[in-house]
Amino acid sequence: MNVLSSFNLENKIAIVTGAARGLGEAMATGLAEAGADIVIPDINYKEAKKAADKISELGVDTLALKCDVTEKSDVQEMVKKVIDEFDRIDILINNAGICKNIAAEEMSLKDWQEVIDINLTGVFLCSQAVAKEMIDNNGGSIINISSMSAEIVNYPQPQCSYNASKAGVSQLTKSLAAEWAKYDIRVNAIAPGYMKTELTAEILEKNPERKEYWIEPTPMKRMGKPEELKGVAVYLASEASSFMTGNIMNIDGGYTLY
Repeated sequence: MNVLSSFNLENKIAIVTGAARGLGEAMATGLAEAGADIVIPDINYKEAKKAADKISELGVDTLALKCDVTEKSDVQEMVKKVIDEFDRIDILINNAGICKNIAAEEMSLKDWQEVIDINLTGVFLCSQAVAKEMIDNNGGSIINISSMSAEIVNYPQPQCSYNASKAGVSQLTKSLAAEWAKYDIRVNAIAPGYMKTELTAEILEKNPERKEYWIEPTPMKRMGKPEELKGVAVYLASEASSFMTGNIMNIDGGYTLY
């Protein structure tokens, strides 16, 4: 197979959770640019529909769905709708996630649980439901969005629940990769560093002192751009990475080198 054609995703069906905006929307756009049809399940249907309509301008089929990834019934219904519409699922990117910057000694159980439920349990529920379809369809690629926070403690903001959830995502990725390799399901993860989304740009504007801790320690001396995750998402989703599974890819400008 020609190396460039191995990145082609034409006739592939991809689900990207939480892709109404930010990193998820960028990765969904990248998959669409490579030819995949895109499904965007998000808790905010209105924004998901807006993103799906925009991506459809690339000439692929899109579907927006309202889905709470922490609710098993929601996830099962989402998968059923995708199968009804497209007959199969080839790619899943578990992108939905949140972060709460609350000091550990002050964090309520409710706040802790919400982060773990969305960031970790949601990844498991979506992976489990989609994998059952992939097993019947001779395999596929699952891509989890972890974080460099799975292996370092961010500073100065306190975010113990986020860090713990992402460490769980990385280990879950390896566990599922080991279990599902026999079904030709590859499971890998992308671990972004500080990325310049609307949210992080707003945080830096309100807290300019964080630049010293977020950007200065990064060898590349800048934050990443959401579109810089397009290439790695396409790589992991495609035949170009056919012998890769259980891998956690740090995309962090070198932040975790030190």
